Amino acid sequence: MKLIAGVDIGNSTTEVCIGAVGEDGSFQFLSGASRMTTGTKGTLPNVYGIKAALMEAMDKIRQPLSALDLVRLNEAAPVIGDTAMETITETIITESSMIGHNPSTPAGAGEAVGELIFLENIWKGKPGAPYIVAAASKFSYEEVAARLNQHIPELDIRGLILQADEAVLVENRLNKKIPIVDEVRHIGKVPEGKLAAIEVALPGTSIRMLSNPYGIATLLKLNAEETKAVTPIAKSLIGKRSAVVIRTPHGNIRENVLPAGEITVHGQHDVTVSIDAGADRIMDALASVGEVRDIDGETDTNVGNMLTRIKTSMADVAKAHDSEIRITDILAVDTLAPVEISGSLAGETCMEKAVGIAAMVKTQQLPMKKIAERLEHELGVRAVVAGVEAVMASLGAMTTPGTKLPLAILDMGGGSTDAAVLEPDGRVRTTHQAGAGELVSMLIQTELGLGSRTTAEQIKKYPMGKVESLFHMRLENGAMEFFEESIDPRYYGHVVLLAPDEMLKVEEDIPMEKILEVRREAKKKVFVKNALRALKAVAPEGDLRKIPNVVLVGGSAEDFEIPEMLMEALSEYRIVCGRGNIRGVEGPRNAVATGLVLSFLNTL
Repeated sequence: MKLIAGVDIGNSTTEVCIGAVGEDGSFQFLSGASRMTTGTKGTLPNVYGIKAALMEAMDKIRQPLSALDLVRLNEAAPVIGDTAMETITETIITESSMIGHNPSTPAGAGEAVGELIFLENIWKGKPGAPYIVAAASKFSYEEVAARLNQHIPELDIRGLILQADEAVLVENRLNKKIPIVDEVRHIGKVPEGKLAAIEVALPGTSIRMLSNPYGIATLLKLNAEETKAVTPIAKSLIGKRSAVVIRTPHGNIRENVLPAGEITVHGQHDVTVSIDAGADRIMDALASVGEVRDIDGETDTNVGNMLTRIKTSMADVAKAHDSEIRITDILAVDTLAPVEISGSLAGETCMEKAVGIAAMVKTQQLPMKKIAERLEHELGVRAVVAGVEAVMASLGAMTTPGTKLPLAILDMGGGSTDAAVLEPDGRVRTTHQAGAGELVSMLIQTELGLGSRTTAEQIKKYPMGKVESLFHMRLENGAMEFFEESIDPRYYGHVVLLAPDEMLKVEEDIPMEKILEVRREAKKKVFVKNALRALKAVAPEGDLRKIPNVVLVGGSAEDFEIPEMLMEALSEYRIVCGRGNIRGVEGPRNAVATGLVLSFLNTL
């Protein structure tokens, strides 16, 4: 009896299947395993993850690694994701300041205009002149209120900026109601003596004047050129509860256009397209050149630097020259990215158009042979590179109960989407395309402004709820869930992700509805768009209606909403679509590894 291992190296996970072939030609599956991929897909560090997965699978059948007769590896092409920005006009205002970081506890309401003055210098104020007072956290809320009350009868105090989170405490002690903005960490940078406009909205509403360039112009008496310059500031304050804009009439104002650049696709003929044209134009250009030889970007531009960085990083891990690295496919999707406004005091950002790109990078010689050689050396077991991912996934998908030929598969992993159609006569059409789960995570992180990629991954994987009391939460579908025992008070008022057996709190203060919208749109932009692109590439005559059924495999097929999105999108083509169940036990995972073992039977 021979023990054969199929190994599928993915961008996120490495999967193993063990099968046994008897001397009489009989065959049976024995076990499977999955481990995180170590290193970039298709590079030598993958060996550590492969060995760990093989050891786990062999432990399940109580056999040592040395009992293996053959290891069969998939051909693994790495896919690297990055973001290319649209053209952004950045307004830099020397000595300017802006506050609008949406603190959760402003006080008062309305807008006010006045000259900035620090609390410690309030005694220098002149009667009749309007003032906005700025108070550092070295003053207690009682002291701030006491000093303001002392000077309110003689000075025209119209607003207050606090460094501490004490707006309500100060307001409750003032003899005059004024708008107050708090939680301004860098209050020392506020330029005293400058004209400032302050606005606080009523609870449940957002500011109106300072989120409108003409509103800022009205309050600060700006001319047309100055109004144009503050447009990015106004954009960044949309939806905020409170804000301050400070005028610096002697500052130097200049605009700096950051070029996004152009992409050139080299195929049967070359096509150049600007990033500014958007994702649809980029993908149309890609489709128009036939087989893609390489893709590069304009020198010294945003996208040019990005593509160069991708090729250079791949050259480093593959130990190859830059000239040997080619980008053979990209997936471009339109998105929004937070861009910090220069001159801001609290890191304010505005959302600018961006293009998210996943790129498929290949070397002239895939380093899989080096991986096979390293495995042979370390395990003492013969290892070979045995099959193309999409073909192997098709063979593995055939072990799903209820399937028959012709069969189409969509293999959706972390970095790439593979599609294949397996015909009854044995013919196979395949495509290997950039873009899958990792690009979705990148879009979620970018659009929500998350500091952690881990949080973006969790948002992608799990449904949500908002804890509205210690005994119930509102789920993202609007349903209410009640609990007999109280929920941990740390989750009260927060959005939580409903992972198996635990709740994960989303630390950022983002409405659940916003997270839901971004998550679903990111998945549609990547998975639905890429699935249709991949299936059209393998469908007979490019006609999706000639594909009778599709089996979804790969890690992303386990997602709680992607299969339903694809079923809906493919229903108009009358395609039967659903998750695979590899070998009747693995669900949609392990298709490629299982196919690698099955394909060995054809070599006997």
